Amino acid sequence: MTRDRRSALTPTELGRQGEDLAAFFLEGQGLVVLSRNWRCPEGELDIVAVDARGRLVVCEVKTRSGTAFGKPAEAVDYVKATRIRRVTHRWRAAHRIRYCDTRFDIISILWPGHGPARLEHLRGAF
Repeated sequence: MTRDRRSALTPTELGRQGEDLAAFFLEGQGLVVLSRNWRCPEGELDIVAVDARGRLVVCEVKTRSGTAFGKPAEAVDYVKATRIRRVTHRWRAAHRIRYCDTRFDIISILWPGHGPARLEHLRGAF
């Protein structure tokens, strides 16, 4: 019997695969990925991209193998959203961007050990 490789992944490895899938999805939607896993002392941004209109799109990617702890997107609470906004300011400063139109998205991926991933793109989620 053959097991799907994702069933043996650690949460970190599953998260990395989810981020790869999310970046591929966004590029397929016409966005240009500028940064992945950008870090500063205050936190990390999973994906920073720009859309066709020149708007900055900051995506928080949440990947889960099941819903025992809720849907993936439910992990982005008020505290997490506030931190992402603050880290986005740091990203813009590091890239010498004073202001730009910015949208904050969540990409929720449910990827069990069997079957395909189910990706949901929540635009302007927070």
